[in-house]
Amino acid sequence: MIKTIGFIVTFFLLTPVWADTPNTESTPETPTALPMPHVVPSPPKTAAEAYILMDFDSGEIIASDNPNMQVEPASLTKIMTGYVVINELNNGNISMDDMVTISSKAWKMPGSKMFIEVGKKVSVADLIKGMVIQSGNDASVALAEHIAGSEEVFAELMNKYAQSLGMTQTHYLNATGLPDPDHYTTAADLAKLTRTLIQKFPEEYKWYAEKKFTFNGITQYNRNKLLWQDASVDGLKTGHTESAGYCLVTSAKRDDMRLISVVLGADSAKQRVQESQKLLNYGFRFFETHKLYKAGQRLNDARVWEGQQDTVGLGLTEDLYVTVPRGQYKNLKIESTVEPKITAPVSQAQLLGELTISLNDKVLLQKPLVSLAPVEEGSFFKKLLDQLKLMFDSLLRFLGF
Repeated sequence: MIKTIGFIVTFFLLTPVWADTPNTESTPETPTALPMPHVVPSPPKTAAEAYILMDFDSGEIIASDNPNMQVEPASLTKIMTGYVVINELNNGNISMDDMVTISSKAWKMPGSKMFIEVGKKVSVADLIKGMVIQSGNDASVALAEHIAGSEEVFAELMNKYAQSLGMTQTHYLNATGLPDPDHYTTAADLAKLTRTLIQKFPEEYKWYAEKKFTFNGITQYNRNKLLWQDASVDGLKTGHTESAGYCLVTSAKRDDMRLISVVLGADSAKQRVQESQKLLNYGFRFFETHKLYKAGQRLNDARVWEGQQDTVGLGLTEDLYVTVPRGQYKNLKIESTVEPKITAPVSQAQLLGELTISLNDKVLLQKPLVSLAPVEEGSFFKKLLDQLKLMFDSLLRFLGF
């Protein structure tokens, strides 16, 4: 035993403690700085009660006005109706080939229709097109009844999904958007819902780009006129009631950048298109989005004491995108901090540090750095060795080395 301890002491006298510092070769590179920041104008003045412009990938809010004001969603409600329907399809609870018997309530629904007939059987596939493309209130109720038995129970499902998405300022009473004081949402919540729908269901999202649908001998056209006006637009939904005004949720993709705009309470169908176009043009013209890192990418190494391995890789739990003014990407400053003393065992995805992204001395993002692999406790000899290393490290620090 005395020989063993002597060997350990000799090892420490010959081996500098700093030889075990983490490998920093994979540390994120900081882009070289530009001499001056680029100037970005204020967002365009928008004739709407509320609006928001969001980057799809980063979730960054580029511009907004009254984003958390509770308003009537009108037929924008059908975005959530569609989200529930798609989830039910993917969960296997319904299928596109299901034939739905149209109830008297669905047939009698006021407002926009796909003109289904009471007592007739219509496929889920056709009802979805009638709801998405023609904004049919009758189709929406028929789908709600098929999924939940009644529109009231379906509205409970809508609210549960809203809660799961963090839509804290939203409450649904129906599947159509017909006015009710207790049926409301916000521009911010609608942007959040739209982003999730596109992220989770990119194939089903393509429904919202279809321009027309013919059912029962009647051809109707998508009310989203931006589908014809702007080739980069591929969705999403219009809404209108006398009390809600004219509303439009839009998504567009140019090159590798996708934006989501929400315009609520415009004075006319023409105005909601104009205001949405202004916001999209502003976002694409003055901002750019970059993917910095992939989920699970090794960004740094952290020293682990008393473990079977001396280091563990650190990374992010999800892809990291950043939205910045055009020309400012090279001005980004990327820094990482790691816990000063990490002792095994370390679990998978354990929080061990933080990544900070800043621009011109302003913090844009802070994301947790987690372990990319577990580290088990080392042997008795390894733990003793590391404890002695730490002891000598403390001694050297005390002596000023």
